Amino acid sequence: MVVFLVALPLCLGISLASGAPLLAGVISGIVGGILVSSLSGSAVSVSGPAAGLTVVMLSAIASLGSWPAVLAATVVAGVIQILLGVARAGIIALYFPAAVIRGMLAAIGIILILKQLPHFFGADADYFEDMKFLQIDGLNTFSAIGAAVKALSPGSVLVGSVALALMLLWNTAPVRRQSWARLVPGALIAVLAAVAINQLLKSLAPEWQVRPVHLVKLPVLSSLGQLADEMTFPDFTALRKPATYGVAFTIAIVASLETLLSVEAVDNLDPQKRHTPTNRELLAQGTGNLVSGLLGGLPLTAVIVRSSANIAAGGQSKMSAIIHGILLLISLLFLGSILNLIPLSALAAVLLLVGFKLTTPALYRKQWALGREQFVPFIITIVAVLFTDLLKGVSIGLVLGFFFILRDNAKAGSYLRRDEAAEAAEGETASHMHLRLPEHVSFLNKASIVTTLEQLPAGSRVILDGSRSDVIDQDVLEAIEAFRQAAPARGIELELRGIRQVELGTH
Repeated sequence: MVVFLVALPLCLGISLASGAPLLAGVISGIVGGILVSSLSGSAVSVSGPAAGLTVVMLSAIASLGSWPAVLAATVVAGVIQILLGVARAGIIALYFPAAVIRGMLAAIGIILILKQLPHFFGADADYFEDMKFLQIDGLNTFSAIGAAVKALSPGSVLVGSVALALMLLWNTAPVRRQSWARLVPGALIAVLAAVAINQLLKSLAPEWQVRPVHLVKLPVLSSLGQLADEMTFPDFTALRKPATYGVAFTIAIVASLETLLSVEAVDNLDPQKRHTPTNRELLAQGTGNLVSGLLGGLPLTAVIVRSSANIAAGGQSKMSAIIHGILLLISLLFLGSILNLIPLSALAAVLLLVGFKLTTPALYRKQWALGREQFVPFIITIVAVLFTDLLKGVSIGLVLGFFFILRDNAKAGSYLRRDEAAEAAEGETASHMHLRLPEHVSFLNKASIVTTLEQLPAGSRVILDGSRSDVIDQDVLEAIEAFRQAAPARGIELELRGIRQVELGTH
């Protein structure tokens, strides 16, 4: 129920921001909830339309000329994702540093708080899940809050404050000890109270009621026939245009990266610390995008905001995501007029709590205690995501994380060690050394090996032993050969064992 309440305005907001029909976002949410969750190996991840694809969608509609053509590209994107899953491309997720993932989650928590304040104040001009610093209305994350304070709606603030207070009360120990309280989500009570208060304001103080523009806006359908009339289907003649495949590839890559980042982050949040099979997730997401495109829906990904709300509300299994999809379908068919009474400020209050849980002070203390190598990428990722967007910010964090990895690899002796047993057997003296390479030597080990060789004392006798190495990278072989040629000038006697000589390139 909580995920459904959060997902509904997000689906509609992303549709508006993407330049797509309102129905497209809801269809995507239904497919993500029912189909993708059923196929996924994740217990708590929730899929649906994602803010990270809004710019891609706007550009795609402009370049392909119509929404049905973009739907055809979405179907192709789903096929590409399925092929990526078959090719086991999900292994990429294993290379995301933990500090960067935690930084991304903390940044999303901060952004959720900052972005929901204008909705909480009832003076929002931006769509409900915009995660970018520079907004489409010309404001940025901070200036939007200032503008909202100047134009706040008292009714929205009252409704949002009551909703927030009720959820905080619901999370207190005395209330949680009650068996009935554990069966009813606090967010549902908060939303129902918000609707009731706004209806009272409408009767008793009309000037304080929440303005219609700040309520949920779900398309109201009277029959299944009307739903079929409202749906849009792919124009497969667009497959004759090369541009369609470029759009499809872009959707597939961006959606896959967002999904892999999301499931890695959600696994970190999962209290049971379950691991999501990433290749299976790509297959599930690809199938979801294929079906969503066929039914007229937006492209979808695994989404951190909805997944975080799911975990925060106590989600234990994929049934919560599946039921949220069923509720979206029911709401679309039967409950549009009722759900359109919900004030956005009440839903903003739900997301304010989710945001705080993602960026608690304890997280910052923990990262600080882990040392500079963990804290710096963590903070840089937060700042980068906050002032750009999710993918750009994480990319900056990954580059910094890899910098620390490369720096650690460059430390002397990290990958080239003295074999003291071999030295003793050969009767070596202090100036005679037996250095052994590890089993697998990649280009990442080059800096460490070169540094170790350069620090060898002049006049020493060195055995460089690669007899136990299965693979030695060509870059490392060239570096060793360069040292072998330069060694006599320093009086170093170098013997190579199990290391083939290579020809050095000339410039």
